[in-house]
Amino acid sequence: MKFSVNQQDLQKSLSYCQGVIEKRSTLPILSNILLDASNSKLTVTATDLDLIFIHQFSNVEIHEEGKTTTSSSIMYDIVRKIPSGSKINFSNPSENKLQLDSEKSLFNLNCINASEFPLTDENFNENEFYLKSKELLKLLNKCKFSISNDETRHYLSGIFLHQTNNDEKVFLTAAATDSHRMSISKIKLENKINFDPVILPKKTIFQLCSLLEDYEGDIKISNIKSKIKFELNNSVLISKLIDGKFPNYIQVVPKENQKKLEVDLKTFLNSVDRVASVSLDKKDGVKFNLSKDNLNLSVNNTNSGDGKENLLVKFDHDLEISFNSRYLIDVASQLDGDFIEMYLNDTSSPALIRDPADFDSIYVVMPMKG
Repeated sequence: MKFSVNQQDLQKSLSYCQGVIEKRSTLPILSNILLDASNSKLTVTATDLDLIFIHQFSNVEIHEEGKTTTSSSIMYDIVRKIPSGSKINFSNPSENKLQLDSEKSLFNLNCINASEFPLTDENFNENEFYLKSKELLKLLNKCKFSISNDETRHYLSGIFLHQTNNDEKVFLTAAATDSHRMSISKIKLENKINFDPVILPKKTIFQLCSLLEDYEGDIKISNIKSKIKFELNNSVLISKLIDGKFPNYIQVVPKENQKKLEVDLKTFLNSVDRVASVSLDKKDGVKFNLSKDNLNLSVNNTNSGDGKENLLVKFDHDLEISFNSRYLIDVASQLDGDFIEMYLNDTSSPALIRDPADFDSIYVVMPMKG
């Protein structure tokens, strides 16, 4: 095997691989990436058995076809330290060595035979549809912060992606919850799609988002019973799905909340963040003391002190309620408009949060006791 590739192109591909490969894998081959130089292209593949990332280069000079595997982390560390724009030459002088040279640098890396690398060959062609990459990125960003970290309830450890209908309109809807907060967002589809409901794992979501941030075109999505495939530009991401039943989230959305609080988004976000600074733990509750057109925010921590801030708002009632400040900051950071709307009921009922600039997203946050 012998090929040459541009440093910047390879570094970008290897950085995506780092997000897929587990740092402490019990199988040595899973710490490696597969390099396949054939058909005038270089294909780089990384996997942790649950997630596969494949990236193909056409801007490469193939001098001799072949394939091998080598340590992803070591290769990434070397490539990112080589001057930007440099040409990197690879060769395979023996079965267990990969030689890498660029300008004055020369490295010989250990290899494991490519035949040991696990690959998938499922047919994903049956159910496929296309989305604009930025629409999908926005959908995932609106929900991913609400994903649960509780491994005992694995069905909450991802985003529930499914097709919904409303007034003859078709949507791709995403929902996520950790039982303390919930995010729901949707994007309108041109036509009904052949797509079964799936729960996307957290790791897959964050890896997909990093790919989507660097891409402007359409993304092709296809799925079979236990896996989903995303194709964009020269990259492919194949992921196992979470096996489980996502709860009926619609019944959790408050329907009786009539007390509407409206406040300038930037002012609210900055005030909550400032007041919460007095607490070493962002999980401490920020207390809302509400009266007509007035919101008094306060945090009291026995170990570090207390803080207060007063805001002018639109509100017609008297109410005291506390929320986890981190949850409020997470939601407020995803809103697009100039204002945040919170629909409240009483001290112990969840709040419904809306963005006046985005009718396709809603958020539910449980209050804190005391």
